Formats: sequence, C-alpha cells, structure tokens
Amino acid sequence: MSKPIEPQPSFEDMGSMLTGLRASHAAEPYPTAACRRRRLQAVAAMLQVNADAIAAAIDADFGQRSRSETRLAELFPAREGLRHAGRHLARWMRAQRRATGFWFLPAKSRVFAQPLGVIGIVVPWNYPLLLAIGPLTAALAAGNRAMLKMSEHTPRFGALLCDLLESALGPDVVRVVNGGPEVGAAFCRLPFDHVLFTGSTAVGRHVMRAAADNLTALTLELGGKSPAIVADDADLERVAAALVSGKMLNAGQTCIAPDYVLISENQREALLARLVGQANAAYPTLAHNPDYSAICHAGHYRRLVDWREEARAAGARVIETGPGDEDLAAVRKMPLTLILDCPATCRVMQEEIFGPILPLIAYRHFDEALAYINARPRPLALYLFSDDARRIDRTVRETVSGGLCINETLLHIAQDDLPFGGVGHSGFGQYHGREGFLRLSQPKPVFVQSRFSRVAWLRPPYGRRAALLLRWMLGE
Repeated sequence: MSKPIEPQPSFEDMGSMLTGLRASHAAEPYPTAACRRRRLQAVAAMLQVNADAIAAAIDADFGQRSRSETRLAELFPAREGLRHAGRHLARWMRAQRRATGFWFLPAKSRVFAQPLGVIGIVVPWNYPLLLAIGPLTAALAAGNRAMLKMSEHTPRFGALLCDLLESALGPDVVRVVNGGPEVGAAFCRLPFDHVLFTGSTAVGRHVMRAAADNLTALTLELGGKSPAIVADDADLERVAAALVSGKMLNAGQTCIAPDYVLISENQREALLARLVGQANAAYPTLAHNPDYSAICHAGHYRRLVDWREEARAAGARVIETGPGDEDLAAVRKMPLTLILDCPATCRVMQEEIFGPILPLIAYRHFDEALAYINARPRPLALYLFSDDARRIDRTVRETVSGGLCINETLLHIAQDDLPFGGVGHSGFGQYHGREGFLRLSQPKPVFVQSRFSRVAWLRPPYGRRAALLLRWMLGE
C-alpha cells in the first residue's frame, strides 16, 4: 500500500536530496559491474513482486487504464530493458582501445566510460512506469544515482513508486519526488549532471531554459506529429490492424502513436472501411470495456473534444467508430475518430494529437507523401507500409525522423538494442540499451605515455634534433 501523498517538496528540500546523492556518489564514484547489476536486478524484482499494485495505481490515476496494457506496454518492456542492460553491462563498461598516432607510439590510447554523477529524470503521465524505469535503467547501468520527478496527473502511482524504488535501492541511490508544475520547474533548476526529460515540445523548451543556467546537459524526448505512409502496394488489412493497435493503445496517449496517415487517393475509402472494421472488432464496446483506456484527465479530454468539433465545424468529414450509443464523456473515453478532408488550419492538423483521433490525408504520388513529411518538423517516429524495396530505401534515405518502422507501428521502441530518441522538434539525445549507457556516461579519453617518447624531442629549447624531426613530420 502506498503512503499518503506528502506535501510538495520545496526547492531547498530537493536541493538537500541532490546534495545527499552527490555525497553518496563521491563515496562510490565508479560502482563495479556487480554492484550495478545488483541494482538493476533489485528494480526488476520490485516490478515483478508489485506488478498488480502498480497496475492498480495507474488504473486509478487514469480513471480506467487497461491493466493488460499496463502489463504489455509498461511492465514487460521495463523488465526486458533491465535484463538487457544486466546481460551486456560488463561489455559496455570495458574500456575501448583507440588508435594512437604514429608519431606518438608506443604510447597507448583508450576511452573510459565514467559515470556522470546524479541524473534528473522528469517522468510524464502517459506511461509513468516505463518512462521512469527506462531512463533509470540507463542511469544505473552507467553507474549513476538518480532523482525522479513524477507527474502530478499520476499521484497514486507516483507515491507508490517513491516507496518501492527507495525501498529497493535505498535513498542513497535514488530519490522520487511528486508535485505539480511548480515542483517540476524547480526540479529542472537543480544542478544535475544530466537531465532526461520526456514530455511535450512546449514544456521541453522551458526545461532547456531552466537547465541552461547550470549548463546542465540534456536529453529531450519530445513528441510531435508522427506520420504513417501507406504505399500503393500495401496490404490494407495488415495496415488497418497495425494502425488501429498503434493508435488505440492507451487511447492514443502515446508519443510515438501514428498521428496522421498519408494514403493514396484511390485507396483512401478502402482503408477507411478497414479501419472502422478493425476498431469495432478490437473494441466492440468502449465505456465499460476493461481493455480500452480512458483519457487520463479532464483537461486533456476537453482539448480532444474541442479539436474534433473544430474540424467538424470547418467542414471535415468526421467518422467515430464504436457502438455509438454509450455515454463516453462520463468515463472520459473517446472512440477512434477518423477525420477526412480537414482544413490545414485546424489544430488537429497543426499540433500533436495525443489521443484517438486520426486524420487521413490523400496524396496522388509517393513523392508527394515524402515532400509533405519533409516540409514539416521532424517527427519522433515515421511509419511506412510497403513491401517495395525502392520505396523503403527512399524513405530511409530521404526522410529524417527519430525512428522508422516498416509495416508495423510502435514496436521499434521495444527493441532493446535499438536507440530511441528524437530529432529537431521531437527532441535530441538517444537512450535504451548501449546508447542509454553511453548517453549517461562521460566518454573520457585516456592517453598513456610510454617510457620512450619522440614528443620529448619537441620540447624547448628547440635544437637540431627537433628541426630534423619536424621536417620529417611535415614531409619537407
């Protein structure tokens, strides 16, 4: 059982926590591989033992969160990431030998991955477990301590995780704080050794400004409008299944959910019919369906309704899936809502949707689809449905995105050996797997001089031997 939610910590309170973690890090600046592995295993064991309590807390915070989705999309990838890091940790920690320039031989060079210190992790509400444990895995694997700021929209889970993590690892390794936006703003002003933030592009800008005063290094995992391109050769049944599962998971509250679909004019109606069929088959009811999640909070729900109605008023064709006779507003649920012929000025076409609304945009030629994407801010994810090798190769080479997934949605994020991160407006910096270890380490170059060194001949006062050596070095 989680403890009652405590009063919000002040900037001074959090500063004291950071000071304590810094002292612990100074006493153990380079944890051994065995120590790091024990910490990762302790977190994994904590997740296994408390899986039901975690799912219940997130369910309560959302008003209804599918417990199957929590297990599938949060507990499973979090535990897999911990196991992957534990298995590969010793290899990641091994110093890398690097080439030494001919003129400096027989000296040696290597790169040593050094822990940074204390990592600040800002956790969003949409996947509060995975987006806490994923960054924490990278921090612990790299030998760091961490402080986590949980979202005010998931207070029950935040309080629970505070108890669980601090019990599993000890307050000298990790601290968890809860509170509203003012706590988050103060948290980002602390002089961490690195801050990893997951959230919206708008808030990411504020985080970057706050970190600038301390010259704190950042990893920003943002969002944006992640497109899906459906090529002429795609299997529309397969496309519809992937789009519906990717868009309706967590009711579309996923940073890499497909935000809009680019589909050829002659296939749009056929895809539309299949999307409706797939959504109705997967979720025959919505209001009291334990498999379908609610919109997390009232403000987010109102925004989605406003955007949908704005598109409708602007003349867009709006198609809502589901039975149509349920009171969904009472439980903050929204069906998969397909929007066609929407004016580009509508907010649903301009901003990240972050909900189960999916615009379909027609194109005539594949070149138009690529040009449409390239004319907009670079997305966190890009989805292509095609078996044509040339189209796949063109998409890989001619577009820039945080990640690219072919003939599927979302699943690239679950590959532990693939880096995850954004580019441009969708963020910067990658983590997961080895990239996460490296991101939260300092790659320290180490040069080891030998007893014999030609460099000694190049120290002043410069004489005849130095002049001869310089002529040789410069090829004169």
